[in-house]
Amino acid sequence: MTRALPAFLLFALVAVPLRAADEPTAPAAKVAVGEAAPAFQFKDQGGQLITLADLTAKGPVLVRLTCGCSGCDKELAYFQEIDAAYRKAGLTTVAIFKEPDDKVAKYAVEKKINMLYGVDTKGEAWKTFQTTAMPTNVLIGKDGKIVAITNGCDPSGLLAKKVSEKIAKTLQTDAVDVKSRVEEKNEKK
Repeated sequence: MTRALPAFLLFALVAVPLRAADEPTAPAAKVAVGEAAPAFQFKDQGGQLITLADLTAKGPVLVRLTCGCSGCDKELAYFQEIDAAYRKAGLTTVAIFKEPDDKVAKYAVEKKINMLYGVDTKGEAWKTFQTTAMPTNVLIGKDGKIVAITNGCDPSGLLAKKVSEKIAKTLQTDAVDVKSRVEEKNEKK
């Protein structure tokens, strides 16, 4: 019996981990329109940890995964206009930048960004939302379900206009033509 115990323990140490490794792991829930948004958190510009669940408890959320490239830079005015147009109706707009903190801080001052934003240099948000596209916009309803996903850069403002229309429908309010608003502001400059 004294010989059987070490043999049994050796078998248990080897066989049990192998069995656990063979068992399939549950795949991450697919990020898709109509599905629940993934759990997500980030540190905002003030260093405070913010969760998507906390934000959606207050109302719909537009998460914009972006950078400071020239295309995203040209689109920024449209998304700032979206933020300004729908904030009072209950929308929270969050921009997550894939750039270093100091670069984003300077950029935010230069561009007068007043929406909620965070920095994710490792790209964890892109993994969470299962995308490699830059930028990606994810509209999440107050119920935590994804309403719309748009990918790609459109400096003309047409994509932002479509996002604005989806936000208006989600908020059950009139759509704001953010493309026209930005163009009007640019003409006044």
